[in-house]
Amino acid sequence: MSTMTISPLRISANIWRNRYLLGQLIKRDVLLRYRGAIFGVLWIFLSPLIMLAIFAFIFGQIFQARWPQQESGIPFWVLLFSGLIAFNIFAETISRAPTSVRGYPSFVKKIIFPVDILPIVPLGAALVHGGFSFLILLATLAWTGHLHASLLLFPLLIVPLLLLALGLSWFIAAWGIFLRDMTQIVPVFVQMLMFLSPVFYPISAVPESLRTLYQLNPLSTVIEATRAAVGGHSVDWSGWGMAFGFCLIAAILGYAFFQHSRDEFADVL
Repeated sequence: MSTMTISPLRISANIWRNRYLLGQLIKRDVLLRYRGAIFGVLWIFLSPLIMLAIFAFIFGQIFQARWPQQESGIPFWVLLFSGLIAFNIFAETISRAPTSVRGYPSFVKKIIFPVDILPIVPLGAALVHGGFSFLILLATLAWTGHLHASLLLFPLLIVPLLLLALGLSWFIAAWGIFLRDMTQIVPVFVQMLMFLSPVFYPISAVPESLRTLYQLNPLSTVIEATRAAVGGHSVDWSGWGMAFGFCLIAAILGYAFFQHSRDEFADVL
């Protein structure tokens, strides 16, 4: 049986030790996605730009939507886009988690290969895409005259979300080896989470009777925190801290489950 550790420091040290290999796998993953496309890797920039333009037209020109109680300030479609950046990193990571290990059977069967870094690859690729979306958000805020220094907190504020995505990715990747249905289950789960998290609406719009339940969702806390930073408002650091603690535990438990299950991967594949 594999030696298992759930120490955050040792897990981090293991990832750092394999950082070069992980970087190459992420690079390969991103490049393969756009191989054969006419515009190639330019789609990393074009896709979020087109999406933002559609949001600006639909929500800005046609619906002329605003957040509840919002009289002026940052346009609705910009705030919507900022929330989607955070959520899409999470969604892309766990949506691809079921096949993150199953898709590399030759790696899994190599005894010396660090299999536990494979579920991190989708997260790395999602961060690459999220990084370009964030640059577009920066440019948009500067263009609309709503660029605030608090936006620099954005990378820090999404850390709990990254930990949660990583923990779920390890967990789902392990289950994806034994249960092929995970490929169908996870996208439905992600779609449900998108509408049950305050991506298209602020948490203040949720009925009072359900608001406490929403606040237990760490995605809600992170999305609201990033949106506050984008708008130049104060961040609920106490809520963010609780989300960070919960997501750190989720990451550790996901890693522990993955390590506990990994001895059977090669036999199943």
